[in-house]
Amino acid sequence: MSTLTSNFQHKLEQCLCPPGNGVFTVNTAKERKEQLHQTIFGQTTNIDDLWKAYLHELPKAPKAVILGVASDCGGGILRGANWGPLFLRSSLLTQYPELTAFDLGDVRVIPHLLSDKYLNESTLANCRKALYHNENSEYCVSPLSITEDVLHDFYAEFPDKGIFGIGGDHSVSYPLTKAYLQAKKKQGKRAAIIHFDAHTDLLVERLGIDLCFGSWCTHILDDLHERHHLIQVGIRSSGKPKSHWEGTFGVRQHWADEIKAQGVNQTIDKILAQLANENIDELYVSFDIDAIDDSFASATGTPEPGGLMPTETMQILKALAARYPITGADMMEIAPFTDSSGQGEIGRDKTLQVGAEISAFLLKEMSK
Repeated sequence: MSTLTSNFQHKLEQCLCPPGNGVFTVNTAKERKEQLHQTIFGQTTNIDDLWKAYLHELPKAPKAVILGVASDCGGGILRGANWGPLFLRSSLLTQYPELTAFDLGDVRVIPHLLSDKYLNESTLANCRKALYHNENSEYCVSPLSITEDVLHDFYAEFPDKGIFGIGGDHSVSYPLTKAYLQAKKKQGKRAAIIHFDAHTDLLVERLGIDLCFGSWCTHILDDLHERHHLIQVGIRSSGKPKSHWEGTFGVRQHWADEIKAQGVNQTIDKILAQLANENIDELYVSFDIDAIDDSFASATGTPEPGGLMPTETMQILKALAARYPITGADMMEIAPFTDSSGQGEIGRDKTLQVGAEISAFLLKEMSK
């Protein structure tokens, strides 16, 4: 497709906003936003018009497309992951200027909302009026709903491109992976989700809410060809044993202590053997930064000790990418203003550095 359809162009202009603008603030991180806009657009004013013109380049853009979803409404411990898209982009542009990914922008996020299904008609009308100046607008208003709606159209128009999502708390991966998996099924491809995390995210609900950072995996299982095509790596913080999660949900898990005990190479062999037996065509990597040990990833809502080292993580990712195309991915739960190490900016910058290294690798693989 050489041009954007008018309907999709309008949806993008209405439901998204320029990169870095997904958090509605006046002065917070203003300098960082302006620095980002200067790097991407060459100026700090008239950004909306420049971004809308830039969207016309999407059809001829590289295969890897960045989408920020600056929402932490689906979190529940320490908030602040809504700043992940802005800060991680800045790190990527500084550390990896050779990246050629197309930046689609940010989902427009009303910070109090999660999914449209939780809203009554009055609230929906008010929010449509706030976002679109039309209380009868057909567009969604909550970040998870907007993301899924936009991506269904994205994959329909650009089946050969992939989305790299930047969150945000891990609930954001629900619409990212759901739209991806449904698109791959329509294309006749068998895709597996490789999920790096300290936590299983396999709750059915949390405090009565079924879509959140601790439950999103449960609600994409039926979109996989088989439930064990969700492969979880780095798990170590759970109130229940591995046997419960695998037995109840049918997923496959590789806990952090097992990886360290048996060695990374044996873990890689097990994952690759499973993928080969299942005739998997493509991979989606969903990465919660707390999969990394808290000595390297402290700027997150739920830092955990005993996690993977960055070198171990990269070893696993490189081995997977050598055998299978990575056609979708995300990086979640980087919370730049939240650091548990007591080191302040040092802990934040170390977390961003690790997150950027992993993200850059995934973006390069998606661009192939």
